[in-house]
Amino acid sequence: MSFSQKYHQLPTFDKDAGEQESLQRRDPRKRRSPFLIIAIIMLLGLSIPCIRMARSRAFLSACNSPQRNTSTLASLPSHYTLPSGDKIPSVALGVWQASQGEVGNAVKTALSTGYRHIDGAWIYRNEEEVGQALKASSVPREELWLTSKLWNTFHAPEDIEGALDQSLTKLGTDYLDLYLIHWPVAFKQGTTVLDEDLTADPYPTWQKLEELVDKGKIRNIGISNFNIRRIQNLTANNLKYQPAVNQVELNFWNPQPELLQWSKENGLLLEAYSPLGSDKQVGKSLSVPEVKDIACKLGITPAQVIISWSVQRGTIVLPKSVTPSRIAENLAVFELPQEDFERLETAATSHPPQRVVNPSAGWKLPFDVFDGQ
Repeated sequence: MSFSQKYHQLPTFDKDAGEQESLQRRDPRKRRSPFLIIAIIMLLGLSIPCIRMARSRAFLSACNSPQRNTSTLASLPSHYTLPSGDKIPSVALGVWQASQGEVGNAVKTALSTGYRHIDGAWIYRNEEEVGQALKASSVPREELWLTSKLWNTFHAPEDIEGALDQSLTKLGTDYLDLYLIHWPVAFKQGTTVLDEDLTADPYPTWQKLEELVDKGKIRNIGISNFNIRRIQNLTANNLKYQPAVNQVELNFWNPQPELLQWSKENGLLLEAYSPLGSDKQVGKSLSVPEVKDIACKLGITPAQVIISWSVQRGTIVLPKSVTPSRIAENLAVFELPQEDFERLETAATSHPPQRVVNPSAGWKLPFDVFDGQ
């Protein structure tokens, strides 16, 4: 099975050209004072590098080898082009587990740092605060990429549009750039009781999502936590729109090389959640000897090594943080020299995979959601 259209990497985004295009589209009556804009730029120019440098220096000062100037490192693609022609940013702020009272400031920090891609979901229960942060920002809607996800209890076709409208209202927008089926598991409305029919055959759910694309409420549709067998089960149907992305747990400890290779061969873009590791794996990830060695060699941080490796693998990366310095640090990605990229890829794929996010037992499913990969 091969999808009819494939995604394409785009060169690094030309920031100056993009800002100029935005100004041309914007209503002149809504343009802000140039003095205010200059003041904001000056504040960001002073604060963000300082935040980033403080954390970076702590690690880099411990390196014994001479450090390379990051200006000599090539940039990685800042966007990918989806089959629809839309351009999705390659690094997003993930807001999973960002609590109320924190997530708004995290989004504001991300937008001021340069992020334009926010990845959320109905079940995260923080979309209203995310929406308030978006409204408070000066970033035009057309420059943002907003993702949300359809929760398990809303897979019945008659329930989908209502769930989508809840997310749209909370986010303060009339459309989503990307809407994903959060899990390949359907519950009966308002319960955690398995809907066996819609779990076995998600095509009715997908057909309703296609209808909402045609209606203009969604620009792209995709899937999340689908393994190869479940993808094939969906795409065996006569789909009007193929899945644009598949969002999965993807990191050093769970690199999923088979899924990555299959997805590339079939033109399906992967998004990596928990790219620095799930739960308590982050510190372990940043201490991997190969990661630390490459970081010292290149003069970047271990987190930047891992996120850069993930983008270089051809995936969208969704690091999550509510700490301003880390939010800024995670956006800076660089192309690793080929020998370093291959060294890290070998290290990641040489140990048994360690998947952390698997709710099968907690949901009391009569099967493992990842069986049959």
